[in-house]
Amino acid sequence: MEKHSNVKSRRKHISPVFHLQTKKEEDQHITKEVIKSVRRTGQLNLSSRHIATVPEKLFSIYDAEDENTVDWDFGKPKKEEDAWWNINPLSHLDLSSNVLSEIPAQIGMFQDLLVLNLHNNNLTELPKEIGSLQKLTKLTLNNNKLTHLPNEFYKLVELRQLSLSGNYLENISKDITDLVMLEKLDISNNCILNLPPGMGFLIRLTELNMAHNKLTELAPDIVNLRSLLKLDINHNNIQYLPAMGELRKLQIFHAQHNDIAEIPSFLGCEKLQEVYFGNNNIKEIPLEFCENMFDLKILELRDNQIESIPSEITNMVHLTRLDLTNNDIKELPKTIGLMPHLQVLKLEGNKLKQIRADIVRAGTNRILRFLREKISEEDLKTIENVPSDVNHDKSVYPDKYTMRQGNIMNVSMKNINSIPEECFKEAKEAKVYCVDICKNKFTMVPEGLQILANDLTELNLSDNQIKELPDFLKDFTKLKFCDFSKNVLTSLPDSFTTLTSMRELVLSNNRLTHIPKCISEMVGLEILLLNDNCIAHIDMDVLQQLKRLATLDLTNNNINSVPPQLGNMTQLRRLQLMGNSFKQPRYTILEQGTESILSYLRDKIPL
Repeated sequence: MEKHSNVKSRRKHISPVFHLQTKKEEDQHITKEVIKSVRRTGQLNLSSRHIATVPEKLFSIYDAEDENTVDWDFGKPKKEEDAWWNINPLSHLDLSSNVLSEIPAQIGMFQDLLVLNLHNNNLTELPKEIGSLQKLTKLTLNNNKLTHLPNEFYKLVELRQLSLSGNYLENISKDITDLVMLEKLDISNNCILNLPPGMGFLIRLTELNMAHNKLTELAPDIVNLRSLLKLDINHNNIQYLPAMGELRKLQIFHAQHNDIAEIPSFLGCEKLQEVYFGNNNIKEIPLEFCENMFDLKILELRDNQIESIPSEITNMVHLTRLDLTNNDIKELPKTIGLMPHLQVLKLEGNKLKQIRADIVRAGTNRILRFLREKISEEDLKTIENVPSDVNHDKSVYPDKYTMRQGNIMNVSMKNINSIPEECFKEAKEAKVYCVDICKNKFTMVPEGLQILANDLTELNLSDNQIKELPDFLKDFTKLKFCDFSKNVLTSLPDSFTTLTSMRELVLSNNRLTHIPKCISEMVGLEILLLNDNCIAHIDMDVLQQLKRLATLDLTNNNINSVPPQLGNMTQLRRLQLMGNSFKQPRYTILEQGTESILSYLRDKIPL
C-alpha cells in the first residue's frame, strides 16, 4: 500500500511581477483617515498590501499630541468621537498575506492586543517582545517559515486560539503547557517528530490538529484532554494508539494515512460521531468497537487490510456512511441491509464473493436491497437485540444494555426516591462512569451507589431533597465532576478531603453557611459554584490552597466583607460576587468584571 510522503510541496513564492515597496510607500498605507479609524475602533487591517516590512508609522499611531485642540482637518471644530477620551487602544491587528520577513521588537508596545494575524508571510522568527502581548487571545501564524519559537512566546497565557500550521517547526517546547487557556491548537503541516510531555494539562482544548507531521506516537497523557471535541492526526507515521476512552466529549477523530495496525479502544467515547482510519494497516474491526459506538454516524476504513466484517457492526444503528473501499473483504454480513440510516456504503476494491461487481458498481441502494433479499430467518435471529433509534424500554430504570451504550446510568426526572441495588450491579457490569439521578425526590443518597466507588468520575444529584451527603462518598476518589445543587445541604463531610481528583464542584442553591474546609484538599479544582447559599464569610484559608481555581461563584449569599487577599488569586478567570451585603467593592467595580475586582482587592492589601 502506497504511503504518504513527508516532502512538503506547499510553499509561498513571491510573484516575479511583484513590486517591492519602499518604506515611504509602506507608510502611505497608514493615512490620517486610517489613524482616526484605528483610534476610534481599536482595529487595523493591513492584510494583502504587498508590504515587506511593518510600516514604521504604525508605532507612532498613538503618539501624544495636544488632544484637546488638534484635528486633522484644520480650521474645523474637533468632533466628539476624535476626542482623547474616546480613543481606543489597538486590540485587533491584521498583517496577514504580505511578504513580511520579520516583526520588529516594537510590537511589544501594543499590550492591549487581543487578536494578531500574521499568516501567509515569510517570517523565520518572532521577536522575544511578543511575550509582552499578554492579553492576546488569538494568534495566527500559519504559512510562514518559522523553525522555532522564542521562550517568551509561552508567556501568552491568555491565548485561546493558536495556529502554527505550515511552518518548519521540528519541536514544540514543553512550555506550551503554560498556555492553559488554549481552546484551539493547530500545529499541522510542520516537521514535528515528538510531542512534549504534559500536553494533557491543556484541558480546555476543544480542537487539536497535528496532521501532516512526522509523529510516530502520541503522548500518553493526550487522553487527559477531557474537553476535546475534534482530534486530527492524519498523515503522520503513528503505529500505535492508546485507549481513547477518557476523551469522553470527542466527536470527530481523523487518523488517516498512518501506520496504525489496530483500532484502539473507544469505550467511554459515547459522543463519538465520525471516525476516519483510511490508509493504515488495520486488519480487523474489534467487537468492542462495534458494540459500543451506538451513535457513530461516519466510519471510514478505506485502504486497509481488513478481511472480514463482524455482524455486530449492525449495532451502529445511526451509521450513515461506511467506507470499506480497497480492503480484502470476501463476505459481508447480510444484516447490514437492515441498518436504518445507512446512506453510503462503499465496497469497491474488495474480493467479495457473495455480491457481483455490477451490483457494487450500482451503488448503495442496490447493495442494501441485494443484502436484504438474502436475509434468512436464521440471520434475523442474530439481530433480535440490535438497538433501534427508538428506545422501547419503558421501565423507570435503565437496563444493562442501555447503560453500556454510553457508560452512563441516567435515571433523571423519574419522580423516584430509591433505586434497586440490582440496578447498580448492572451499572458496574456496564462499566458506568457517570451517574445522573437529578430532578427526583431523593432525601438521601442511595446506598447501592457504593458499588461504583472505584469507577465513577461524574455524579449528578442535583434538584432533589438531600439533607446530607454520606461519608461513603469519600471512597469515590476518581470523581472529577459533582453536581449537588438544588438540595438542602448545610455542609460537606470532613472526610471529603480524599476527593483530590475533583475538577468541578457545584453546590449552588443549598443552605451552606460557610465554605466547607474539605474543599481545600481538592487541589485540582478548577470550577467551584457556591451561589445562592447562606455563606457569611469568605474563608481564604480554604481558597488559597486552590491554585488551579479558574471559576468561583459566590453570588447571592450573606457575605458582609471581601478579604483583600482574594485579589492575589490571579489565576481566577471568572469571579462572581453580586447579590451580597458588603459595601466594598462597589457595584461599579463588580460590574467591570473579574480583572477589575482582583486589581481593586490587591490595592487594598496592607503593605
